[in-house]
Amino acid sequence: MKYKLPLIISFLVGLLVILAEFIPHRPFAKITSELEIWFLIISGFAIVLGQVSLLKMNFMKVSKKMVNWQYHLVAIISFFAMFFFGILFGIQKQPGLLGNGEFISNIIGTKPFDYIYENVLQHLMASMFSLLAFFIASAAYRAFIARSLESTLLLIVSIIVMLGNTSIGSSLTAFLPSYLHLPNVSTFIMDFPNTGGQRAIMIGAGLGIIGSSLRIILGLERSWLGGKS
Repeated sequence: MKYKLPLIISFLVGLLVILAEFIPHRPFAKITSELEIWFLIISGFAIVLGQVSLLKMNFMKVSKKMVNWQYHLVAIISFFAMFFFGILFGIQKQPGLLGNGEFISNIIGTKPFDYIYENVLQHLMASMFSLLAFFIASAAYRAFIARSLESTLLLIVSIIVMLGNTSIGSSLTAFLPSYLHLPNVSTFIMDFPNTGGQRAIMIGAGLGIIGSSLRIILGLERSWLGGKS
């Protein structure tokens, strides 16, 4: 019964949601709107569970002085700092338990939570994505090596698209007919072949989601029950 009850609930809820897509009338529309509210509530508890799990993992690594435990200590301190600042003084126009923290806000120019978010977190995120750009460039360099017909086509198209988005591309093809100008060729590639490829990927992803959902609804996929297959 421990596993049968969740399977029955998932089957009934999944069936109701599917029927509501084809029969958008009472009572299905009302039921699905109520289920969406339940989903938001469950998601809120899932976020809390994820935060507890994150803190537990970091506390464990700090207590055992594992490799790079100092970074995990910084993560714990940052978590509680943001949590208490948000609870006590609020965020943006939303007041906290102690109001808006006018004394601190007058000193730093904004609420503590917003100050840390705008002056620390956003800069850290920008640094992280800047570092990722180097890895992307390295991966692109390896992918653009002309080893086969497909990689050669990828290399040629990539060069056309990149040059088409620069002023150099316009200058190189200025003497050619307008339909052969690199910016126009680049736009054509992005609007038609690229869009067609993206749609194919989205269709494949959609079919994969449908297949996974049906496996869960029918009880064929049970890993979400805690490892029971």
